[in-house]
Amino acid sequence: QNELEGAFRPGHFRGVATVVLKLFHMVQPQVAIFGKKDYQQTLILRTMVRQLALPVTLLAAETVRAPDGLALSSRNRYLSQAERQRAPELYQALEAVAEALKQGKTPQESLKRGQLDSTCWSTDYMAVRRAQDLSEPSPADRSLVVLGAARLGGTRLIDNLEVLL
Repeated sequence: QNELEGAFRPGHFRGVATVVLKLFHMVQPQVAIFGKKDYQQTLILRTMVRQLALPVTLLAAETVRAPDGLALSSRNRYLSQAERQRAPELYQALEAVAEALKQGKTPQESLKRGQLDSTCWSTDYMAVRRAQDLSEPSPADRSLVVLGAARLGGTRLIDNLEVLL
């Protein structure tokens, strides 16, 4: 909870978990669908469901993207026209890291390929983690996720890309 998004948004996941738990108790759904765009949040909610033995199946929906690759988000409306043109660079950076991983580069080497232009972007984090629990990957891990968060102008964008090696 205190890494990646949690480091930049203290208390956020605790609040989300509380609201979702209350919603689950009121609605008592059999199935709940959360988006992979908020990857860490979805894993935290999946853990909550498992630990509390809640009778709900939590599914993760694929991230919906614009044709240029930008993950659809309510935050995108805050982008200026010029920023909107640059916004797909975050996903392109994730793709560059993923490609380097597939070529056998280490996570540390791969992350060098995903650097954003610092004149336009302020990167909060870019990380490679194990897909199932967001822990640091070992060389034997084959299911990874590249996660990134960065500010473009006044808008903070987050995105991720799953990688199977």
